Amino acid sequence: MKVSIVVYVLNELEGLRVMLPRIKKEWYDQLVFIDGGSTDGSVEYLQKNGYEVYRQIGFRWAGAYSEAFRRATGDILVDFSPDGNSVPERIPELIEKVKEGHDMVTASRYVPGAKSDDDTPLTRFGNWLFTSMINLLFRAHATDSLVIFRAYRRSFLEKAGILDAQLGQCVTGLLTIRCAKIKGMYTDIPGDEPRRLFGTSKLSVVVDGLRVLALILKEFALRACP
Repeated sequence: MKVSIVVYVLNELEGLRVMLPRIKKEWYDQLVFIDGGSTDGSVEYLQKNGYEVYRQIGFRWAGAYSEAFRRATGDILVDFSPDGNSVPERIPELIEKVKEGHDMVTASRYVPGAKSDDDTPLTRFGNWLFTSMINLLFRAHATDSLVIFRAYRRSFLEKAGILDAQLGQCVTGLLTIRCAKIKGMYTDIPGDEPRRLFGTSKLSVVVDGLRVLALILKEFALRACP
């Protein structure tokens, strides 16, 4: 199975310089970068070093994931953020779990053996609340429904109707919900979230929280995948 690692970039120059040497070439067949409009030299740095970079067309996360699904060619996709929150050394374990037969595997911050140094009480509560809602309404067993750092099969995206979907701004939540809807094989590995080292958070707690809630209610109303 071929592996595409997708790195989402928005003014992440310093993070790219530190994180990219830690992503080993033997882990992937394609390393692709999706840029959301960087102005700090990130794109120029990547192009200078010969990396595959695409400017997303759409807005925020919906545009980023739509571009990623178009550009990633692997049977397995790994989503990665270069801001220091994701630990690159967990990538092989994510990939191996998918190869064992899982449709999706998340690097969960909330399972025994893992922790988040970047959480605030509000973001921790929000993740717990939305994950609990997803587990209750969709009979899922997620522990971290909103984390970016995860791996999944392209065939799962097709089966769950995500490749052709009009994506909203909470794609991570959609991935978790749709995996439960199709009764896909899903598991977690412990995934520490170190404190952000580079860049600034793009999260708006209230606005993004409302978007997650709207997604959950919409998906519950739809019941089945489109």
